[in-house]
Amino acid sequence: MDAAILSGLNAERAARRAAILVTDTIDGHTRLVKKAEAAHDPLAEELARRFRSGRSGMLEDGRTFLTVSVPPAWLVMIGAVHISQALAPMARMAGLDATIIDPRTAFATPERFPDVELIAEWPEEVLKTRPLDAYTALAALTHDPKIDDVPLTAALEAGSFYVGALGSRKTHAGRIERLSGAGVGADALKRIHAPIGLDIGAASPAEIAVAVLAELIAALRKAPAGESGAA
Repeated sequence: MDAAILSGLNAERAARRAAILVTDTIDGHTRLVKKAEAAHDPLAEELARRFRSGRSGMLEDGRTFLTVSVPPAWLVMIGAVHISQALAPMARMAGLDATIIDPRTAFATPERFPDVELIAEWPEEVLKTRPLDAYTALAALTHDPKIDDVPLTAALEAGSFYVGALGSRKTHAGRIERLSGAGVGADALKRIHAPIGLDIGAASPAEIAVAVLAELIAALRKAPAGESGAA
């Protein structure tokens, strides 16, 4: 592979941006297509499908091979709560990276969350060094505006592929009023999945976790072409 192409690919990977190598297997020519530029490529439609699926493969012409590079989807759970205890292992089984953020040290303990990245700090402090991006799914689960609102706003600004928030419709109406008052646009606010998770009648924390995981996977894999998504 040409050194400049490899350097470009590595730069996209380091920045958690998706890219595809398009290789002519007959003459060996390879070019790099960054996701931000893919809409103007002659293979735009096929590239969009590959970005969504994350799957490499040969095109129907039998000579063009697409090598897809997308960042791993990252689930950020705001709140070291019972739902997070169930959701974290499910997310890992589904192949997602997972992080739990909660400044409440009484809840954010290694004993309660032994096998997941756990950060017992305020989200706004964490996000200064760990910014969200288009390959992030954010689940706000604390019911506490002081903890949830900042990461919700950050996820919307970053174009995260999934943004969900726990709470009733009444709770969400208050959330919308607060975020709108803080300057978040109406179109962005419509992207929040609330009440969080697919409507499957979930009652227990584990059932709610199933509903959340199913909803975010649908957002990950079924996003229309051109929309933000992790694949």
